[in-house]
Amino acid sequence: MIYQTMYMSDNLQVKGYICIPTTFTQYQGISVGSYIEQSVAEISNIEILASPLSEELQEETAIQSNKLPLLIYCRGGIGKYGAVKLDWLRQFAARGHVVFAPAYRGNEGSQGRDEFGGRDVMDVLSAIAWLAKLPFIDTESIHILGFSRGSINAARAAVENPIISKLVLWSGISDMAQSYDERIDLRRMLKRVIGGTPGKYPERYLERSPFHFADRIQCPVLIVHGGQDEQVSVKHGIHMYERLLKLEKNACLHLYEEHGHHFPHDLHKSAVNRILDWLKQPTAP
Repeated sequence: MIYQTMYMSDNLQVKGYICIPTTFTQYQGISVGSYIEQSVAEISNIEILASPLSEELQEETAIQSNKLPLLIYCRGGIGKYGAVKLDWLRQFAARGHVVFAPAYRGNEGSQGRDEFGGRDVMDVLSAIAWLAKLPFIDTESIHILGFSRGSINAARAAVENPIISKLVLWSGISDMAQSYDERIDLRRMLKRVIGGTPGKYPERYLERSPFHFADRIQCPVLIVHGGQDEQVSVKHGIHMYERLLKLEKNACLHLYEEHGHHFPHDLHKSAVNRILDWLKQPTAP
């Protein structure tokens, strides 16, 4: 089941998507949908817009607990490019997670302006704040995954909110200035949303660079990257992984040497399963 909702972030209405495993319909005798509608109405003063969206997956993991882990999925791109992939939400939910994906301010009818990992990080943090109050969420298992540009939002959120227990950076940017140098086709957009070049505003690029604030990340980190990625060079993933190891952080790397930014269908499913297996592993004290 996927719910499309509006919630409040910095006094802006922001669109998001909540995906619930189809086998998890009630909690303590009350429909899960009722909890969601009440939560959004009480905390954000906005009603659910629509549910469900499209068909669900047929193969799902049986729900064996009263509470479910929460996975925040931070989309990549900006605007229509890289919009929330609903199939990804269903894949994560099929393995027993509640999944939430913010569209970010300025996207899909949301108010405000997307700052590409700037103030829009609040759209992630605001969502976590009210989702954690849902009674069927296991607050000991709140994870976050960022894809491509979404890795900036995910990493910054992990630094800001210690309730996040694990962080996944998939095909993720780790050095925004490096991306500016590598992606000539993105320079105009980056100057527009960030306000200028790395030379003019180095601090704005540093605050959007997980490599720069890796020392402040306290939770375990999984880095997933394709060796042939032409949109976000694999150097971003490798350098971030090496930086975390140097800092003696809990870090793991899933490197797919022969593949690019997006994986073929079967490999994508396998990569998702590996990620979810990693999320389920107990964290060493």
